[in-house]
Amino acid sequence: MRPQNERTEVELPFIEQLVSLGWEHIEGEGHDSGVPYLTGRETFKQVLLKQRLRDSIRKINLDENGEEWLDDGRIDRAILQLERVPQGKLMEANNLATQMLLNGVETDGLDGNRTVVIHFIDWGNAENNDFLVIDQFRVDPPGSTGDSGYIIPDLVLFVNGIPTVVIECKSPTTIDPMASGIDQLQRYANQRHWHDEDEGCEGLFHYNQFVVSTHRYRAKSGTFCAGEDHFVEWKDPSPLDIEILASDLEKDVKDVTSQEILVAGMMTKKNLIEVMRHFVLIDSTGSKDVKIVGRYHQFRAVHKAMQRLKAGRTRDEHGEQDRRGGIIWHTQGSGKSMTMTFLVRAM
Repeated sequence: MRPQNERTEVELPFIEQLVSLGWEHIEGEGHDSGVPYLTGRETFKQVLLKQRLRDSIRKINLDENGEEWLDDGRIDRAILQLERVPQGKLMEANNLATQMLLNGVETDGLDGNRTVVIHFIDWGNAENNDFLVIDQFRVDPPGSTGDSGYIIPDLVLFVNGIPTVVIECKSPTTIDPMASGIDQLQRYANQRHWHDEDEGCEGLFHYNQFVVSTHRYRAKSGTFCAGEDHFVEWKDPSPLDIEILASDLEKDVKDVTSQEILVAGMMTKKNLIEVMRHFVLIDSTGSKDVKIVGRYHQFRAVHKAMQRLKAGRTRDEHGEQDRRGGIIWHTQGSGKSMTMTFLVRAM
């Protein structure tokens, strides 16, 4: 049984802030059985909300005249490719699915003589996508029967019916709530490697870009494969000014919570699309692949660098200096190489 203040002080404020940013909210099934249709699914084993995905694919993939052209057959084949990621190795499946989200998949054009790319997400216009949060989203593992063995993440964020972010909320009064939330996220993704048996539903994380553990007064983001030490707070709502955020929330700046800053910094429609597109990557330099999500100072630095590149005057325009450059100050170990990687991707 969840503590009541977990729901009222953490989960509901998170949902309400998302709704204020234009997200749609659907209440999930929780522990009820037999009603997956409440979230647009045929069974609890499904993680893609296929009708939302179909509608979004049709909407964002237009022909040269700006008209919808995809038929049901092409759309279903595209979704089938997204579903048929390899089973057994979560990182391999996630990497392949992420590449399909970023680059789309090929299909035959109307003339039959050329191939065209079907995109699952409109990366150029965030507002053209469908943003949905579902609380208490039940997922049953493959091969399960009856009402046992399932997981129920507190919040799952969907872009065009694709589950891209999983969030675990903990009561502020829980002993070490941050560690407890991260441990639960790892359990959901079968990433507690000291545990011998499958205890989660890896399919929910095939399309996952990052996860969040929050108890409202502190919220941290990481990836499903990250240890507790690699979860970090998002301490700046940039490009939104903290004073404006406080005013929007009708609070003093000192009373704005870590959770509210994370939502404002990572979960606006535009920012989330940018994070997913430019600030998430697979690092293959070590003994095993690791998924990494950028940090707030890297997001802010890349934003400011891009603004300077776009708006800074050239030497000819300025008369003396090229004003498109600048200096990014980093402390030791704060991710200089990653910042440059994220900048190149954004460019």
